Amino acid sequence: MAATVRRQRPRRIAYWALMATLLADLLALSDALAVMSVDLGSESMKVAIVKPGVPMEIVLNKESRRKTPVTVTLKENERFFGDSAAGMAIKNPKATLRYFQHLLGKQADNPHVALYRARFPEHELNVDPQRQTVRFQISPQLQFSPEEVLGMVLNYSRSLAEDFAEQPIKDAVITVPAFFNQAERRAVLQAARMAGLKVLQLINDNTATALSYGVFRRKDINTTAQNIMFYDMGSGSTVCTIVTYQTVKTKDAGMQPQLQIRGVGFDRTLGGLEMELRLREHLAGLFNEQRKGQRAKDVRENPRAMAKLLREANRLKTVLSANADHMAQIEGLMDDVDFKAKVTRAEFEELCADLFERVPGPVQHALQSAEMSLDEIEQVILVGGATRVPKVQEVLLKAVRKEELGKNINADEAAAMGAVYQAAALSKAFKVKPFVVRDAVVYPILVEFTREVEEEPGVHSMKHNKRVLFSRMGPYPQRKVITFNRYSHDFNFHINYGDLGFLGPEDLRVFGSQNLTTVKLKGVGDSFKKYPDYESKGIKAHFNLDESGVLSLDRVESVFETLVEDSPEEESTLTKLGNTISSLFGGSTTPDSKENATDAVQEEEESPAEGSKDEPGEQAELKEEAEAPAEDTSQPPPTEPKGDAAPEGEKPPEKDGEDKAEDQKPSEKGEAGPEGAPTAPEEEKKQKPARKQKLVEEIGVELVVLDLPDLLEEELARSVQRLEDLTFRDLEKQEREKAANSLEAFIFETQDKLYQPEYQEVSTEEQREEISQKLSTVSAWLEDEGFEATTAMLKEKLAELKKLCQGLFFRVEERKKWPERLSALDNLLNHSSMFLKGARLIPEMDQIFTEVEMTTLEKVINETWAWKNTTTAEQAKLPATEKPVLLSKDIEAKMMALDREVQYLLNKAKFAKPRPRPKDKNGTKTEPPLNASASEQGEKVIPPAGQTEEAKPISEPKKGETGSEAADKEPLELEGPGAAESEQKEQLEGQKRPLKNDEL
Repeated sequence: MAATVRRQRPRRIAYWALMATLLADLLALSDALAVMSVDLGSESMKVAIVKPGVPMEIVLNKESRRKTPVTVTLKENERFFGDSAAGMAIKNPKATLRYFQHLLGKQADNPHVALYRARFPEHELNVDPQRQTVRFQISPQLQFSPEEVLGMVLNYSRSLAEDFAEQPIKDAVITVPAFFNQAERRAVLQAARMAGLKVLQLINDNTATALSYGVFRRKDINTTAQNIMFYDMGSGSTVCTIVTYQTVKTKDAGMQPQLQIRGVGFDRTLGGLEMELRLREHLAGLFNEQRKGQRAKDVRENPRAMAKLLREANRLKTVLSANADHMAQIEGLMDDVDFKAKVTRAEFEELCADLFERVPGPVQHALQSAEMSLDEIEQVILVGGATRVPKVQEVLLKAVRKEELGKNINADEAAAMGAVYQAAALSKAFKVKPFVVRDAVVYPILVEFTREVEEEPGVHSMKHNKRVLFSRMGPYPQRKVITFNRYSHDFNFHINYGDLGFLGPEDLRVFGSQNLTTVKLKGVGDSFKKYPDYESKGIKAHFNLDESGVLSLDRVESVFETLVEDSPEEESTLTKLGNTISSLFGGSTTPDSKENATDAVQEEEESPAEGSKDEPGEQAELKEEAEAPAEDTSQPPPTEPKGDAAPEGEKPPEKDGEDKAEDQKPSEKGEAGPEGAPTAPEEEKKQKPARKQKLVEEIGVELVVLDLPDLLEEELARSVQRLEDLTFRDLEKQEREKAANSLEAFIFETQDKLYQPEYQEVSTEEQREEISQKLSTVSAWLEDEGFEATTAMLKEKLAELKKLCQGLFFRVEERKKWPERLSALDNLLNHSSMFLKGARLIPEMDQIFTEVEMTTLEKVINETWAWKNTTTAEQAKLPATEKPVLLSKDIEAKMMALDREVQYLLNKAKFAKPRPRPKDKNGTKTEPPLNASASEQGEKVIPPAGQTEEAKPISEPKKGETGSEAADKEPLELEGPGAAESEQKEQLEGQKRPLKNDEL
């Protein structure tokens, strides 16, 4: 019995451990029931949410629009976002920031920075001396980096989502262009941290669009691969993507749809903005020609006028997409001079002729990267607002050689919907249908290192080696492990971009640094000195390219191995508990079972003769292996005593599942004899070979970022605090404005009410004069000193006015409620009196109400009538200016008390059963007891087979007893399937029962 208890205890512990884990997950979900996505476009953004009851909905902004301009206006004491900021672009163009995403992750010497200065000369950009990036300088006191400005926009998008969802939101998926490199992606993540958002994933906007397309066409996806091309031309750039859809077999969910990015081509500067800038330049030239003889200044030197022209160019481009010509007109463009000019679509196409020639470029690049031809593409789908330009569609249709272009997707909102679906899939709060997403690496990444080799005896030289870590168009997320076998001392290696030959010269300049990171390893030599008796298995560097496409070096380890004799050890309590938990869920106790294996990663090992690709004997070998937590694989050397502490940097000396699997294989071979029969324990111990023992020593890593240094933690914390202060200031300002508006509205409304008849009827001239004088005093104070008043002072003034007018408003409201309340009370009294009279007329035999109940109701009715008559009489004697004694709340209380008594009696009548009738004197049937059940009184049972009807006679109505009396005495309800059975019983009983004399 004791042994049984011991075996059950681990199961009980495992059960409670599982319950605690589930409870912790539920508590975590309570704070994150809603998730959001932000589709960050160059010109506008779309925000979508998922919350219980609201699946995948686009968020409406404060102007009830589905998309919001990515625009920020920064002043000394206030900020504006969205449409409000876009309206401020004309009044204050220097403080209004737009298209700042083009500056993310770029240093001051980048060509895109110079292009931004040329497009928007009103902005002053200075250089950050530490990171060599640019900052917007609105004033000497206001300087913001592009990451900080983007953080403000993300925080604003979060506030829109929270207002729409009516709950806090922390988790988000953010879209980024597919051509963003590592520096640009890290910049977006830093901006999200400043905004206080937890980024579940940075998803490429082309991938999000493809996911949205596949989710809504899940039924059309089968095992046959379908190749779809998405051509996305937005405001700032153009991206062409080739996606393959098909169903694949997954390990957990069976056959599921999958999208795989096969090819990507892009043009960073081809978009609607460049077309608008061409139109703006054309309109500026027309305006200058109209004022040529007036010695006027060039309109291009006036930032406000150029902002007006850019807005008109945006409108003109949209209108010309549907019309052959249109009249551009701006009132008071500059120096109070109006501008009006006619622009045709042919002129617009001529201005942008070189841009339209670049439309097929991304298509060709996407086909080359996918190694596909146009014949393999089934459909070309348009995405993005700039694809609505007719000339773009015309050129693209010729380039793809299709009959028509697909327009069966929402060109503006597809990316936002796909991103929010991914957010719901990544969140623990929702369960969505699986859709496998395999994104592709746009820029290859490799590892470079230099090693000393001995080509001839005594002749040493340095050999430069390159190992491709993540190849172009390879899938991600994925992990890679590179093993350096020829190093026994500290060394460095470099992480750089691979071959970028597919980019043009200008794109390479915009791309920035092709060197990512230099990794300096410290402690390699010490690890070899610490374990001289162990065989080195190399220095393993673990890399991770996560779901956001951001590369990271997880850890670097020095791995050693030796052969030791296996000694029998008692299984630890923790191991027993782990095995018990596995057995609870039907898991195998074998350490190398599939259930216990982790995600497979690729490991690249340095071959014994490692060098360049030109040498046939020097190549890297790729293989799949199960990545286990290497820090759990170490064991202390057998020579060290058990009491010694582990060396610094060494991981806990515990064997993991992978090592156990390797150790068990030799022992399992030794357990069986030649015929497969188990040998004796003594022989097993003799034949058991030595097992391999692995030891992992973590190596110190120093990273030198080469492309763009990240913000230091102190600087990032200052930026976070700075944005929080600005947000708090904005909230304080909104609260103060709300209080000032409420006070001003109360003053105007009350002053108007004082002259209305209903208010004059219940107030004296002195009372109205007092209120009017107080309102005038506060109104004058609000005009003179209200600008400097705090929120608390404004709320205090409003409270004083409400207290002064409280009696007046109360009397008016009561008089408005009297007619309706008194009429309802009269109706209730009349109906209650009629109900009481009807109840008293019920015969004594059928009476279901007691005398006490009817007397109580009568008492409540009389008391209510008396209260009503008395109170109304008293109220009639009082002047209208005095506090009334007839209150609406008292009327409602009397109605509730009376209604409660009537409802009690009605419910009793509804569920009461009729009393049994007295029996006929000639009848022989005995009266059933009052407490007999319904089955004993009225249920008729068909006798089983083999039993005659005389064995249990069925009762029937006595002579002289009517059918209705019998029904009253033995009620029978037929409901559902039982009704048919009862009818069959009655038919059978009518056929079998013997006939009485009075029935002959």
